[in-house]
Amino acid sequence: MTSRFHDLTPMQSIVTERPAVRRDNRPLKRLIVASSIGNALEWFDFAAYGFFAVTLSKLFFPTHDDTVSLLLTFGTFGISYVFRPLGALVLGRYADRRGRKSALLTALWLTTIGTLICALIPTYATIGLAAPVGLMLARVLIAFSTGGEFGSGTALMIEQSSARKSFLGSWQFSSQGMATVLASFAGLALSTQLTSARIETWGWRMPFVFGLLVAPVGLYIRRHIDDTLQPSEAKHAAPVRDLLARHLGRVALAAGIMAVSTAASYLMILYMPTYAVKQLHLPASTGFAATVLTGAILMVFTPLMGHLADRYGRSRMMTLSALVTLLTIYPCFRWLIDAPSFGVLMTIMVLAGALKAIYFGPLAAVLSSLFPTTVRSTGLGFSYNIGVMAFGGFTPWLVTAMIGWTHDPVSPAFYLMGCAVLSLGCIGIYHRFVDKHL
Repeated sequence: MTSRFHDLTPMQSIVTERPAVRRDNRPLKRLIVASSIGNALEWFDFAAYGFFAVTLSKLFFPTHDDTVSLLLTFGTFGISYVFRPLGALVLGRYADRRGRKSALLTALWLTTIGTLICALIPTYATIGLAAPVGLMLARVLIAFSTGGEFGSGTALMIEQSSARKSFLGSWQFSSQGMATVLASFAGLALSTQLTSARIETWGWRMPFVFGLLVAPVGLYIRRHIDDTLQPSEAKHAAPVRDLLARHLGRVALAAGIMAVSTAASYLMILYMPTYAVKQLHLPASTGFAATVLTGAILMVFTPLMGHLADRYGRSRMMTLSALVTLLTIYPCFRWLIDAPSFGVLMTIMVLAGALKAIYFGPLAAVLSSLFPTTVRSTGLGFSYNIGVMAFGGFTPWLVTAMIGWTHDPVSPAFYLMGCAVLSLGCIGIYHRFVDKHL
């Protein structure tokens, strides 16, 4: 794509690309791993927290009512997401001024510290109120670092090639699928091999310990990659000021595009093990097994969908995914409630995984195309984390509250349907002003 469009509106004129800076496949493969591993570790941490929410609610937020304890657990999870946009601005500015590589290293160090706290912190029974406060601080630290992770990592990937941007960017979301598989396997193994007493005593800590073992590998790989930001581009950059002054409309559009995919991630993957136990009265292992399958679909098929988006158009694929989600989510929830079983749950999760893979494939490239190079990390990170905060972090809390208020276990479907309508509108705007010119 060229950097000039004489007939474009202001929305279109900001879509600038850089020429490819890399041709060797071996460094490119290493770069994919380096950019994805931090994202995978952070998603693994979030998934582990969500999967063991019922256990954490007993250990850190004990009350007379299980629903209140669970709401406090998910509320802590959601409140930490408020700090993600702040992390996106701080670390995104650092990436746009000092380089993508330095920001990625900093983000991974912060995530490692937060994960260490989660792995070691004593429970409420041992240290009282200091336990939930400490857990909250760990979640805030991880959320802050995650805020800068996506923008820097995606910018590093997208700036490698002008021909395969969707494919390269799709690895960010494929890594989330890999993390979901690993976290689900951990939850499945622990829930089937350990008694409830042992899980509450020490088993719930094991996923966080595993995350700590992965972190040194990610730090090592990230130290041995090349940056893409040129000194001349960063010299006079004021990315935060420029983003807030000139590109807030693009930020809002990007966040709206993310709505359906983000809500689906947190509802259909992160929340599903809790939903299976609390609403379907199925064994915990059932929910974990279903998310293993969904994560595997995302891991394998998201890059393929990115490849297809590079050939056939980004907005077409995303429209298809969002529209099918809108039409099928209520019947799927209704079917699941009327016939709760392992087979029904697995069928619905396969469909959810396929629809998410289609949407995820072009998503990173879509968000990237809305921001010029000088504010790309900041704009990507800020818009992504505004979307995640609005439609992701509070989703488990919101759907738990909706079920409590309405006493209708199908009510979460209406939330996802609303997000699908919002995303369809935003994709239409994107197609009108950007996609057809790529």
